[in-house]
Amino acid sequence: MMSLDASIDVRDISVLFPLYHGNSRSLKKLLVSAASGRLAEDQQHRVVVRALSDIGFSLKSGERLGLIGSNGAGKTTLLRVLAGIYEPVTGHVSVRGTLNALLDPSLGMNLELTGRENIMLRGLYSGLSRPMLARLEEDVIDFAELSDFMDLPVRIYSAGMVVRLGFALATAIRPRILLMDEWFLAGDASFLEKAKARLEGMVRSADILVLSTHSNAIIEEWCTRVLWLDKGRIRADGPAAEVVAQYVAAPTG
Repeated sequence: MMSLDASIDVRDISVLFPLYHGNSRSLKKLLVSAASGRLAEDQQHRVVVRALSDIGFSLKSGERLGLIGSNGAGKTTLLRVLAGIYEPVTGHVSVRGTLNALLDPSLGMNLELTGRENIMLRGLYSGLSRPMLARLEEDVIDFAELSDFMDLPVRIYSAGMVVRLGFALATAIRPRILLMDEWFLAGDASFLEKAKARLEGMVRSADILVLSTHSNAIIEEWCTRVLWLDKGRIRADGPAAEVVAQYVAAPTG
């Protein structure tokens, strides 16, 4: 039986975050949000920030979408909505096809379990058979190079070790839809050099890629289409070169 093409359909979604103020940092956020027109009131009469407003687009197999915009524009929030981590207050998201989200190196890991137990947990969650679980364990252990630490709780790992295990786990199972935030690649230089080929292979094999990045070079290399987000709204959507050119030429501040 032929599998259906992968797709993403986003219809007029909005995401609101309650604003709990009471210290200087939160009050500063309140002032910035008020100035940018992103404050609102929800049904419980709480002051909220509009993280995303009226976002809509569709992706089909073969598309490579880059998300660009300044810090706070809504790029990571949108990725988390697509991954099912955040639920929009309005609108609808439909995703067809297996999905993997490279957003946070420790995403989906239980820090109280050992590295080896986390491999089994990820494999079982993905519905792998016993032989496939064994291959997954071998692959992740070989790639992460954590030796005896694999049988110790992840909570005692260094930040770099967590990145190694998280990256190896996240890239061991090839999805049809790949969501990635560029800061997922934070880590020691020697490991990132080793990881580059593995990640690029994963990007090439995915039916759909959605990537949030500040790097125009990565956009030009990996993406065919770009969404420019500005204050939680879509400012431009089109061919990568055109939208990046608009973004670079736009005045800042």
